[in-house]
Amino acid sequence: MDSVNDYEADTAFLGDWGPFQRRLSLLVCITLIPNGYGSLVVVFLADTPAHRCLVPAHGPNLTDEWRNASIPLEEDGRPTECSRYRLDTLRVYSEAGVLPSDVNLTAVPREGCLDGWEYDRSVYASTIVSEWDLVCAQQWKKPLTTSVYYCGYLVGSFLSGQLSDRFGRKIVLFVTLGGQTLFAFIQVFSHSWMAFCVLYFLGGMSHISNYLSAYVLGAEIATPRVREFFTTAGSCLFFALGYMLLPLHAYFLRDWRMLLLGITTPGFLLLTLWWFIPESPRWLLSQGRIAEAEAILKDAAKMNKIEAPEKIFTPLQNKCGFEKMKAYNICDMLRYSNIRWMSVALWFVWNTIAIGYLALSLNTSNLHGGAYFNCFLSGAVEIPAYFITWLMFRRCPRRLTMAGSLFASGFFLLVIQLVPAGLHWLAVTLEMIGKFTLTVAFSHIYAYSAELYPTVLRNTAMGACSMACRIGSVSAPYIIYLRTYSLSLPYILMGVLITMAALLSLLLPESYGMPLPESIAQMQPGCCRKVVYKRTHTKEDETARKSMDVQ
Repeated sequence: MDSVNDYEADTAFLGDWGPFQRRLSLLVCITLIPNGYGSLVVVFLADTPAHRCLVPAHGPNLTDEWRNASIPLEEDGRPTECSRYRLDTLRVYSEAGVLPSDVNLTAVPREGCLDGWEYDRSVYASTIVSEWDLVCAQQWKKPLTTSVYYCGYLVGSFLSGQLSDRFGRKIVLFVTLGGQTLFAFIQVFSHSWMAFCVLYFLGGMSHISNYLSAYVLGAEIATPRVREFFTTAGSCLFFALGYMLLPLHAYFLRDWRMLLLGITTPGFLLLTLWWFIPESPRWLLSQGRIAEAEAILKDAAKMNKIEAPEKIFTPLQNKCGFEKMKAYNICDMLRYSNIRWMSVALWFVWNTIAIGYLALSLNTSNLHGGAYFNCFLSGAVEIPAYFITWLMFRRCPRRLTMAGSLFASGFFLLVIQLVPAGLHWLAVTLEMIGKFTLTVAFSHIYAYSAELYPTVLRNTAMGACSMACRIGSVSAPYIIYLRTYSLSLPYILMGVLITMAALLSLLLPESYGMPLPESIAQMQPGCCRKVVYKRTHTKEDETARKSMDVQ
């Protein structure tokens, strides 16, 4: 890692926060805004309006009284959504002059919605649910639609890092930014649910690839002091800004096609930032492209009104100059005992946080009150959460911060079950507090995980954690789907899982104030140290154990 330290020293002449760093950080963060509304637009695209079976106006010969009575009522007085009384039976009563009040309707046979459904248009002019009748026997397609999108996230998480390392951060950033914009634009013209899902999958791949490329580019260009803020709060704040802009778009664009078009158009304008965002000099240096890296840094110095050295890097600081280390892969995360338990624990924590965060975000349309305000509130609570994460990351132990935020989130979600039915405002408040504390944990886990893993395995490990996170994202829509069986079930399940993750996080090593580990042997021991090292079999394990014993 000497070459990495040399890079920091050789570029220190730029300063921490000059005009170049400010402009570049702002532009990179702006490219993250579409991820905020693109990732959660399904809240409005796939919301289910109130609906009931359609009774054809020019169908069976029914009087107005029998037409109005053709839909059975639930116990709370709402029309049944998936069945109606058999129209041929009602026609016999109608032609005989019998009134609905004279008949025991509970004894009248029922049938499905053979002629389709009619939807309440007071909130939405159209959603994909009303467009393709994703209700009743087809309602399983609604959570599947969201899961397909996050399956794209899973594939994109796997591919984006390799593409970014191979072709560069900048080109992957803008190719995927253009891809997510183009796929969303084509979705506007989808004429089938299947075509919509295929494009949604491709859009999910582009969204996460764009986010990760921008995140890495911003982190690599920032100085260590600024990088801490960028990785824990800066990039997340602009994601939250996009999240808060989503309900504003949706409020004025009530048709799902127009909503997609409205949030897609700005993406084309962002492509013009190609001429203002440079490639990562770190990546160029790792590829041996020293002249290009120096040219970018000299332009930065000119913008900062600083005189750059004539020669910034030595010829040996190319990709061969970086310390050569043994190549590791994802299997090594389970092979060595001093990293195995930590990886499994982190995967569970990442997966659980993703389930809770996305499930609470998708649930905003089901909360009492307006869907638009609830969605805005859900995004707004993330703003202070990111600032608090940054402050705690600078001052507080990682393990206790993670466990405390998860315990708080699990507690508030479980307490929701105790709220009386009439106190809707209290239930919404508790859910938002749970979302707030879970957002703190979500923002915290990225930087915390990077500190726990050694340099020789850090990129691979972060990719594995991200994939575990995406598995949770794929599962989250089905957690909300459990509302169809019990309104309390999603909260109970999320509360229990998050509380378990909090307990498990207490077993993770502490990294606050510790130097970043460079090798597996330098990793910090966790609370289960004796159990971890009891079964060492390899020479690498024995070396790691001895190193920990010395510490």
